Amino acid sequence: MIYHRGTSIRHLGLICLLFFIMSLLNGCSSKKEAVREGPLRDNTPQVLAPEASGELTYGNDIVSIDASHVSKGYIMVNYLGNNSKVKLQIEDPNAVDYTYLITDIGQFFVYPLTGGNGSYSISILESVDVEKDLYSISFTQNMDVTIENEFLPFLYPNHYTYFDASSAVVSKGEELSVDCYSDLDVVTNVYNYVTSNISYDTPKAENLSYGYTPVPDDTLASGTGICFDYASLMTAMLRSQRIPTKLEVGYSGDVYHAWISCYVDEVGWVDDIIEFDGNSWSLMDPTLGASNKKSDVKKYVGDGSNYTVKYTY
Repeated sequence: MIYHRGTSIRHLGLICLLFFIMSLLNGCSSKKEAVREGPLRDNTPQVLAPEASGELTYGNDIVSIDASHVSKGYIMVNYLGNNSKVKLQIEDPNAVDYTYLITDIGQFFVYPLTGGNGSYSISILESVDVEKDLYSISFTQNMDVTIENEFLPFLYPNHYTYFDASSAVVSKGEELSVDCYSDLDVVTNVYNYVTSNISYDTPKAENLSYGYTPVPDDTLASGTGICFDYASLMTAMLRSQRIPTKLEVGYSGDVYHAWISCYVDEVGWVDDIIEFDGNSWSLMDPTLGASNKKSDVKKYVGDGSNYTVKYTY
């Protein structure tokens, strides 16, 4: 998660959302669903594998930044120094700063470039005073980025929603996509599964450590998580089914929150719209929906103005 100075971890709150979808539609395997015609959707997983191929690199004696595949919407970063508290900062073309805590040394991790085409600034910040939360810039690199396909940053695994071909979430996504006719069917099934099988972990939210990173397979195995876990889990399953998905972080009112938006062929990007009743769409918070009456959820969610996106992964 992104934790800036002055941001309380408790802002995650007890209200958590992953932002998806469609309580009035049953899953594609529902017995109540009318007989449908046409070919079934191919549910074969597609897992894009990020790589540090070494074709274009930047760095110094403390960091290696592999920018070989910025056109795919990501960079790979390997911190080689020995500072106890290190951050990676990515400033996108919209002047939005994304800050990641680097916790592992000597291996590459993948970070998304979700701000679209334009100039990015990549910086490594090393701690100079832990108690005062002060950092110095150890390396900076500017890059002009052109992404070949706008969906790629939202199909690859990354730091906050990592998975590979062997991940349990990929198998679960494939299972949930059996007998589906469309991407929207898949989103519906994944949504229904997550809201029915993952329980909110209040103690975890209240004691979360700085720089927490969700692990989708762990959430699936434990059946518990906070909003970031919900969103990361659903993002991984949908991306592995070729459905571009944004993991979004921002505010629900004044509570720090995580949710998702995704692109489905039938309707395009589903951002501030959530539930389809056959004629129109309305917003729904599935984490709230898992434990509250539908009418209560809609009263809170309203027209979507309660939600403000700050970061997109």
